[in-house]
Amino acid sequence: MRYGLIGSTGRMGREIKEVFAQHELVLEISEEGRNETGVPEVIVDFSNRDVLPTTLGVCREFRSGLVIGTTALEDNDLASLKELSKSYPVVQSYNFSVGINILRILLRESREFFKGMDAEMIEVHHNKKKDMPSGTALILKESLGMDIPIHSVRAGGVPGDHEIVFASEGEVIRISHRAISRKVFALGALRAAEFCRTVKSGLYSFEEVLRWTQKR
Repeated sequence: MRYGLIGSTGRMGREIKEVFAQHELVLEISEEGRNETGVPEVIVDFSNRDVLPTTLGVCREFRSGLVIGTTALEDNDLASLKELSKSYPVVQSYNFSVGINILRILLRESREFFKGMDAEMIEVHHNKKKDMPSGTALILKESLGMDIPIHSVRAGGVPGDHEIVFASEGEVIRISHRAISRKVFALGALRAAEFCRTVKSGLYSFEEVLRWTQKR
């Protein structure tokens, strides 16, 4: 697979290059500039929303699919991705961890049982993360279908911890997920990039990538 990488010198960029080592990196864009050696089939972007116009332009330039894990996207950014997806496949998610997406499915399918319980969420990330609450916390809340408080902690180098606490008068249920390495997100990006090469234009979730993987 020939791929392009936006933010190639960042922390996630380095993880992606390591995980994608068996594939051909033909386009790198970073603060250091642009290095192009071929035509990418898929563009991967885990940088930041300020770079999104560049990413969209590159996808159109090379007629490439897009895997994007950028957080803190706003409504107009999502609208731009939806417009791009009319022509090319786009996989957009705030979290490319398999575990988080399994957790989303579990919450969505069991949320009726939590009605009447108190519930709150705690999410912990590294001290360089700008958005609070995290995009992952927001999609977990959406999957749960309850308007619960979210407590955000930014400390050290934590890749990502999310815990939801449910409590009634007589019992407590704690559901949690811990990412122990950023590599897990890069592995998810690789699955999504492989998925992008097989599908037609459209806007896809990482859950759809997982279900596609199970059918292979």
